[in-house]
Amino acid sequence: MRMVDIIHSKRDGQELTDNEIQFFVEGYTKGEIPDYQASAFMMAVYFQGMTARETAVLTQAMVDSGETIDLSAIEGHKVDKHSTGGVGDKVTFIVGPLVASAGVPVAKMSGRGLGHTGGTLDKLEAISGLQIEMSKEQFIENVNKHKLAVAGQTGNLAPADKKLYALRDVTATVEAIPLIAGSIMSKKLASGADSIVLDVKTGSGAFMKTLEDSESLAKEMVAIGNNLGRKTVAIISDMNQPLGYEVGNANEIKEAAAILQGADVPDLRELSLEIASHMTVLADAFSDYAEARKTLEENIGNGKAFDAFRSFIEAQGGDVSMIDDTDKLPQAKHHIDVLSDEEGFVSEIDAESIGVAAMYLGAGRATKDDEINHAVGITLKKKIGDAVQKGDVLVTLHADTETPEDSIQKVKQAYRFSQEKTERPILIHKVITE
Repeated sequence: MRMVDIIHSKRDGQELTDNEIQFFVEGYTKGEIPDYQASAFMMAVYFQGMTARETAVLTQAMVDSGETIDLSAIEGHKVDKHSTGGVGDKVTFIVGPLVASAGVPVAKMSGRGLGHTGGTLDKLEAISGLQIEMSKEQFIENVNKHKLAVAGQTGNLAPADKKLYALRDVTATVEAIPLIAGSIMSKKLASGADSIVLDVKTGSGAFMKTLEDSESLAKEMVAIGNNLGRKTVAIISDMNQPLGYEVGNANEIKEAAAILQGADVPDLRELSLEIASHMTVLADAFSDYAEARKTLEENIGNGKAFDAFRSFIEAQGGDVSMIDDTDKLPQAKHHIDVLSDEEGFVSEIDAESIGVAAMYLGAGRATKDDEINHAVGITLKKKIGDAVQKGDVLVTLHADTETPEDSIQKVKQAYRFSQEKTERPILIHKVITE
């Protein structure tokens, strides 16, 4: 078998065999296939696409290229969730305790962030003492005892994906849907969950800017999961403005804790309940979505969800008093109001610009070696559809410098106004189950 023949077949739109796809993944992982041939193959995929079967085989080959995590010692049906990323997305900190409060185990492997704000692990580390590195045995024990653990990814998961991801970034093939789907799902499948709920973002602050592209990606990933024996559901949610009101690390932990105690942040609460409900149904904890949703809403009201959050934080060494009194979380030195120069109704908020403004403050990383400042961030005071008078506060910047001009300008660029009231964006566009 020759790689040039495989490239030729895919270039001409032919469907590859299992052996051909496995030959490519194994050969490239071992260094037997050079970058220039892998680049040519990925460009052929970019233009010709892959069938559902081909994409599933590609994903499984990437899973098989490294270690897989055996979570069979965890009692019950293990569910996981994955978000394609967004601004103000602190859903994991709400969904995890919600699902755990229903007795369903959540064993989550997460990463650090490169971009607007920290990743899941960075945000958790805003809580003093919280440990995200632990042995596999401790991780399993925590899930069995508390139904929830979040840890850094360990082992050599999907090394083929790491190599291909780096190459895609420099060969203009990042947007190839089969390659994106395979990349995301290979890591999820290697992490050992029985079922997966995917939160696929769409809009200005999302990787996929259009609903059409987001739906294509969601369908591809659901097909991979189901074809490889994992019950998978995808929710396409809006990212045309930040999720909730808080952007930053400590800020987002604070808002998540508030939701679990019953705070009314409509978009964040709704999306979290939507995802958590589907997760518990996939785990067969409830017979249908309506029953799951009702119970999870009750678990916010009766304190069970917040108790699950506290138990999880305490089990991983975190200072629970920072959750009980979120004013104890890291605080920035300065709080600067950004005022509106216009009046009318907020018609657009470029979520990506808000994210960049937060990164300028130090909430995120421009390079992998940058240090996260957990204290800094942004609180939105106006969202799409809100009335604004000239001089009203649009956002409050939490900064360690008195005059963060770059962030102020970026926020002002993010907001657009109209004289007619704009309807709030649809939050959940579609739920895809097959």
